[in-house]
Amino acid sequence: MSGSEGNNQDKGFGEASVPHFHGHRDRLRERFLLGWENMPDYEILELLLYRSLPRRDTKPIAKTLLDRFGTLAAVLRAEIQDLVKLKGVGQATALDLKIVAAATTRGIRSDIDAQKTLLGSWSSVIDYCTAAMGHEKVEQFRILFLDKKNVLILDEVQQTGTVDHTPVYVREVVKRALEINASAMILVHNHPSGDITPSRADIEMTKTIVETAMPLGITVHDHVIIGRNEHASMKALQLF
Repeated sequence: MSGSEGNNQDKGFGEASVPHFHGHRDRLRERFLLGWENMPDYEILELLLYRSLPRRDTKPIAKTLLDRFGTLAAVLRAEIQDLVKLKGVGQATALDLKIVAAATTRGIRSDIDAQKTLLGSWSSVIDYCTAAMGHEKVEQFRILFLDKKNVLILDEVQQTGTVDHTPVYVREVVKRALEINASAMILVHNHPSGDITPSRADIEMTKTIVETAMPLGITVHDHVIIGRNEHASMKALQLF
């Protein structure tokens, strides 16, 4: 037996037996190149999994991932230990998915960094925050610190809490803004439940931060609550 024949036999790609899904893969690639916008999520996920699982039929794996986590975004944001529990998903595949998630978030963030004013790219801010924390299992309290021209100085997760609560210390919020000479802030936190309705505690905490920061020349532009696929602006709701 020649070396090349042995390799083909090991990989399951002998000339006499081409895996049934090869033609399907070629058709998916062609459709992607013609325009991926109308392709269903499971087919986009199939294409992504091809890179990690070149010798597997990835269609059932893609559908299993979506059945388990609900959306493509949720698959990409899932923890590695949760991904590898599913049949067909190993450490390498899970890591590849996390790399794609990181690249997506970093790409959106780079758009924000390139903007001259953060308030002029509000949709990018929401996209970034949703990608970064919309599928987290516990609450996070994030602050976007801005300078006098509303250019981003620092993006910082200040507190991480439980599934329904994050401790926020007003003194620490204002102290941090003064340390980095910020002139304004955008407060952001997520609701893992998916319900983006501001709680009474959210409202009272926001009002306290606004009232404490204002005499020091620091403006709170908004407090945004991030859900899995939607958000709520407390400023737009006139809650402070």
